[in-house]
Amino acid sequence: MKVRRNIIEIDRERCNGCGACVSACAEGAIAIVDGKAQVVSDVFCDGLGNCIGECPQDALKIVVREAEDFDEAAVARHLKVQSSPQSPLWQCPSAAVRHSEPKAGLSEQPPVSISALSTWPVQLRLVPPHAPFLKGADLLVASDCTAFAHAGFHRDFLQGRVLLTGCPKFDDRELYVDKCKEIFKQNDIKSITIVVMEVPCCQGMPQIVKAGLKAAGASAPLETVVVSVGGDIVERRQE
Repeated sequence: MKVRRNIIEIDRERCNGCGACVSACAEGAIAIVDGKAQVVSDVFCDGLGNCIGECPQDALKIVVREAEDFDEAAVARHLKVQSSPQSPLWQCPSAAVRHSEPKAGLSEQPPVSISALSTWPVQLRLVPPHAPFLKGADLLVASDCTAFAHAGFHRDFLQGRVLLTGCPKFDDRELYVDKCKEIFKQNDIKSITIVVMEVPCCQGMPQIVKAGLKAAGASAPLETVVVSVGGDIVERRQE
């Protein structure tokens, strides 16, 4: 039965498909479809708007319109289907389980290589903005999973750079924006390389860095590198 009530509306032009709203919706009412967030069904949306604060693009809002009434029983059935490994249709893309065979050429006991890591700590939340190694640094801002996925992470990205790592999906976005702002304000950063996974929610990291630059009134040459879940570099873009 249709009633006039609060419900979520998503601006597809603003949406970048990061998936933050998908994770924030306890009812599973939102999914990423064709690279954009959309409400799966009105009956799953309670209209409370918990997802709104998670959107970095300000693409969600609460509107009042005629919609099917919220159905808790339908939500329960939907969540049961959603959690089934055989029915991953509405899962956040970054949560999809994937497995691939080891790549040819890797020995059972690969030789020990020399680490290119030259600074510590590496977690963005722990690095103090006044750390001396940040002065005039070439920064490498990497989403946590990239070092596990890309076999040549040290060789291809880390040499000669100061590493900052974090997870744009599970960590505190505002804390990261503020930390980036202070780092960019207090240090003459020479360049920034951002390495992220191909999954939609990982695309929040470039947004965090850009927001920090804007808040600091700073600029620096910026490159974003996208790594596939299989470990390959699938995109490089100068921004």
